[in-house]
Amino acid sequence: DNQLCCIIAWHRSFTNHQLWMHRIYFQSSQKLFIQTTRNISSTKYIKIQQKMRTSISTTTFSHAFLLIGGAQSFATPFHRRGDIIARANYADRSSSTSSLSVLKDLANEEKTNGSVGTTTLDDTTSSETKPTGETTVLATDSQFIKSLPEKRSYRVIELPNKLTVLLASDPTTDVEAASVHVRAGHFDDPADRAGLAHFHEHMLFLGTEKYPKEEEYEEFLGKFGGMSNAYTDMEDTNYYFNVSPLEHSEDEDEEGSTVGGTALTGALDRFAQFFIAPLFDESMLERELRAVNSEYLNGKTADNWRNFQMLKHCTSHDHPFSKFGCGNYNTLTNGGDENLKEESDDDNNVELFGGGSSPREDLIKFWTEKYHAGNLRLCVVGRASLDELQTTVERTFGPVRSPPANFVANGIVDQIKAGVFTIPIEGEKHLRDGNDDFVFQTEHSTYSPNVAFGPDQLGLIREVVPLVESRSLKIFSTVPPSADPVLRDSQPFRVLSHLVGHESPGSLHHLLNEEGWINSLASGTGIATSDFELTNIAITLTPKGMRERDQVLAKTWQWFALIKDAVMNDPHGLVEQYHKELKVITDTSFKYREMGDPTDFCSAAAERLFDYEPQKILLGGSEVGDYDVEVAQAFLERLTPENSLVVITGPELGEEKSEESVVSARDASWETEERYGGKYRQIRVSDTLAEEWNHPTEIDPRLRLPGLNQFIPEDLSLRCDDPEHEADFNPDFDYRKEHPKLLVDTPKLRMWHKMDRTFRVPKTSIRLQLTTPDIYRSPRSITLNRIFQNVLSDDLNSYVYDASVAGCNYRVTCVPSAYHVSVSGYSEKLPHLLDVVTSRIASLIEEMKQGDEAHPVLADIFQKSKENLLRQTKNYIFESPYETGSYNIRMLLETPVWHINDYTAEMEGPDAEAEPLTMKECAEVAEQCLFGRSKAVSLCIGNIDEKGSQEVADVISNHFLNKRPLIDDEIPTFRSLIMPNKAEALKIFGSPTEASEVSIVTEAVAHSESEENNAVELFIQTASSYELGYEGLAIQEVIGSMAYNSAFNQLRTKEQLGYIVSAFVKKSTGGGNAFCVLVQSSNTLPPAIEERCLRWVEQFRQEMEDMPEERFAMEAASVKASLLEKDIKLSEEISSLWGEILVTVAHSEHFKNPVFDRVDKFASYLTLDGDKEDDDENEMKASTSSIKTAADLKKRVLEFYDHYFMSPDRRAVSSRVYNRKAKDLFDQNVGKPGVISSYADARKLKQHLSSF
Repeated sequence: DNQLCCIIAWHRSFTNHQLWMHRIYFQSSQKLFIQTTRNISSTKYIKIQQKMRTSISTTTFSHAFLLIGGAQSFATPFHRRGDIIARANYADRSSSTSSLSVLKDLANEEKTNGSVGTTTLDDTTSSETKPTGETTVLATDSQFIKSLPEKRSYRVIELPNKLTVLLASDPTTDVEAASVHVRAGHFDDPADRAGLAHFHEHMLFLGTEKYPKEEEYEEFLGKFGGMSNAYTDMEDTNYYFNVSPLEHSEDEDEEGSTVGGTALTGALDRFAQFFIAPLFDESMLERELRAVNSEYLNGKTADNWRNFQMLKHCTSHDHPFSKFGCGNYNTLTNGGDENLKEESDDDNNVELFGGGSSPREDLIKFWTEKYHAGNLRLCVVGRASLDELQTTVERTFGPVRSPPANFVANGIVDQIKAGVFTIPIEGEKHLRDGNDDFVFQTEHSTYSPNVAFGPDQLGLIREVVPLVESRSLKIFSTVPPSADPVLRDSQPFRVLSHLVGHESPGSLHHLLNEEGWINSLASGTGIATSDFELTNIAITLTPKGMRERDQVLAKTWQWFALIKDAVMNDPHGLVEQYHKELKVITDTSFKYREMGDPTDFCSAAAERLFDYEPQKILLGGSEVGDYDVEVAQAFLERLTPENSLVVITGPELGEEKSEESVVSARDASWETEERYGGKYRQIRVSDTLAEEWNHPTEIDPRLRLPGLNQFIPEDLSLRCDDPEHEADFNPDFDYRKEHPKLLVDTPKLRMWHKMDRTFRVPKTSIRLQLTTPDIYRSPRSITLNRIFQNVLSDDLNSYVYDASVAGCNYRVTCVPSAYHVSVSGYSEKLPHLLDVVTSRIASLIEEMKQGDEAHPVLADIFQKSKENLLRQTKNYIFESPYETGSYNIRMLLETPVWHINDYTAEMEGPDAEAEPLTMKECAEVAEQCLFGRSKAVSLCIGNIDEKGSQEVADVISNHFLNKRPLIDDEIPTFRSLIMPNKAEALKIFGSPTEASEVSIVTEAVAHSESEENNAVELFIQTASSYELGYEGLAIQEVIGSMAYNSAFNQLRTKEQLGYIVSAFVKKSTGGGNAFCVLVQSSNTLPPAIEERCLRWVEQFRQEMEDMPEERFAMEAASVKASLLEKDIKLSEEISSLWGEILVTVAHSEHFKNPVFDRVDKFASYLTLDGDKEDDDENEMKASTSSIKTAADLKKRVLEFYDHYFMSPDRRAVSSRVYNRKAKDLFDQNVGKPGVISSYADARKLKQHLSSF
């Protein structure tokens, strides 16, 4: 329930943000979410859990953590270059059998054949510029434009081989990282090897000449709490890694040098070999081809992948945008069939490449042509000085091949330097062609004369039938690249997107929302390449909006006309003022931008080296020039029906019934896209309709441009600099170690306060939790509260949209045990925002209680919110099989818990018709939960003093706490049930359970007919956190840290069970703990997957037995290093502290004080004798701890493993999910002892179980 609620709230909160920032904010947050939940080691998971626990329950986070296995290494659709969700981590693989590097192989091919494909060895070497000379410094630290909180030192250099490198020195960082960005992606795939760039990215992880053992890179990173990742985009590929060495001393590296430390230097040395001498081992091709194919199959049941490929499929096939970037077994082998076997007595003898051809020669050619120093950019963040980092980079990346003579990279910096494009000179007229049309230099330049979207691909209406229930309307318009020299200064797309997606009264969003036609509206860049971009206005429709899509489109084009009129006919009026406002907001945002995660920074900065001058790398797109009306007008002229593609998506479109809509492709035949199977039809926009949209005869009088923003902050002073606080400032103290002060301690409210002295940004965060037992009292209650949450969010837009544009944000969410209210942003405007939000909650409830007739607009919003929640709830059944399996375990494990069907029954069906949910009832239930008896905890942190915090406490008390508080026994508690062992299961079921080595098997069938994957989650329960204690939890995390790589290597790499494979520690509601092994497979049925998982559990026990004691010490240090990573942003500190406060809510008086140093105490149990540790750690570590040495740790790990995972009394559950083709196997097991085939079965079993 937390999971569903959080996903809904998370989505809604981002779709409500301002539009010119919407895409950036939403995508970066989405990227952060996925990246912090990728298939990483359990070590990293611990730290991430500390960061995220405030917004997602522990069980939910464990589920979200698994989303990573499904993350695609092929870049996510509808993201611009540089905003890509990353691929799943590539961990241990079997050892390499080849010792030949690419260049050696090229030489051998040259001797025998004289060529490799169409490229001879002479061709690849004769034109290269040999590295000569010295490293050149392109920008020193003093030349960088920095934000005020920025503490790192920077330098940009060019190595003798022409490799451009950004160095960042940060002596205080706990994470060191690096990234290489390659200006080559799937646009560069050869015609007969679709997906080659993606496959090439996979293969680089599988061994190099210097380090031929394929798991060498990941093993080395794992020793230092590190991880690696990569993604392949349209024109780019990005590789990155990080390490978290515990000690900050200078360690000797492998060569005996003291430059940079062992972790970073060793990692860079291994990383550099990707770009110096990879193997492309022939023996690994088949295995990795199947991995890519599995990745492709995972995307076939996702609408976003289907829609992205459909967009590509319908463009000009002469342009590389039309290429199939992910690739599959067939395309990568040029016609091979993965299921084809030779006619042989040996059934396991698979025909080489399925009857196709080996892609190795094309891999080598691709690497040779694209992976040279001129086409790479490197970014490194480390603790060492800039000089030391430079020395390390010179030594490790110096051998990378130089570029061919006269090579110019596909990046605006190099292209301007080479004279390909010119920078406009102030005062000069803009370029125009012979027809006096405005000239954008970069438009259609890269792949000329081929154009992705020409007249044949535009001016169309396309209808699409989705897999899951969703309705949307999108308008794509082709525009020049935003990196064009003319556009990047004034950036007209910012102000235009801001206006298109504005949500204040009078806006398009407000009008369509009041009509009940839409759920959200977003505007921004949908697709970005080097020679064209697609702007995108994306509207999610209600069922009513789908029926009225003619009106939705008419109002949208009227809104465009209104904006165009302001730009064309009032050149220095309101639009220019909007531009100035956004410039002020952007400047302020950059001025106080905090340092980011080193890994994310490296990944993004390496790409920026192609597109920004060295000294502006940090500034990036935050530099905005003056408004240029001529450029804005030329840009707006592209937003016409003739230059646009209208895409309408909805399940109704596939139904056989007459259409009354004018905007329809009903006269066209349905077609199917060949790669992902998307169903669509399209028709050209009629001249009449185009004229009506282009020049509307009237504009709805309710539409009007917004006023100027009153929430832009002016007072950006810091409270810690006030005289009364500045006097007691100690510059030598790390104020991150200072705990919040308990400012208010009453039976109704406990509030903590901490004034920021560390990050020094003029921002404040106010967190409030109102705990109540009423939200989760019944499925009806939580359903009504979720609906109210959505109604409130919808309603508050008109009140606080400007605040969100200006950097002040709010969130009100309900979870099963409480309402959460969060207000954050620039301190000056925050009290007003808090008052607006809290006051509106109360007045909204009163209006809703008056009923539908009194407030018909509110009634429409209520109905829309109910329909949305029903749709989102029902769509949950279309989730991936592994997500369904995880959900089924949760239904069995937790109490109390309501099943998803219970929620659906409250919103549709006979019972819902007999007792429908009403707006009045919704308001009454929400009022009871928000303003009835509760217990509140709060945190005020940031640029706020005690006086300001006390004022916040008064606002909270006056608005919410007017009833007597809950007593401790009334606080809702959620518990984890203890799963039965085999003997206990025999007693429960009265006969031996189904033939399995686990006690309980839950089974389900994937809902989607097109789902080809099966999944198994093997869940082995340990004990409660209280029972395990710090020492047991530490041992459990060490096991999890070591287990992931082993499981991945065995089950995915060697056995090729599936693309999604993970082994991890799961923490559940109520303090329960478990160890899980998860596999999703398209080629193996659940019982066989389960059996292989169980065999791996046994195998891993032997692997640990064989490991040297030093390996256990390294794993402990790795886990500890990740735990002790310091917060580098105010938001991270807020999450850490707020998480500890929330833990205390359900506790009795004796345990109600937060343990703000919990992580430090946990980490102290991983400190072994001989480790470098401070006095604080020695004091924290209990003298009763049995772990003193590496030998002790190994002994305790094996004892723990034997007790919980290998014992006949282990408490194991297997959650199986079958694809539709295997439903017969599911049916055969229904009713068998020990098999849970429905939630009714689960309820019966839970009656026999006790809880922790």
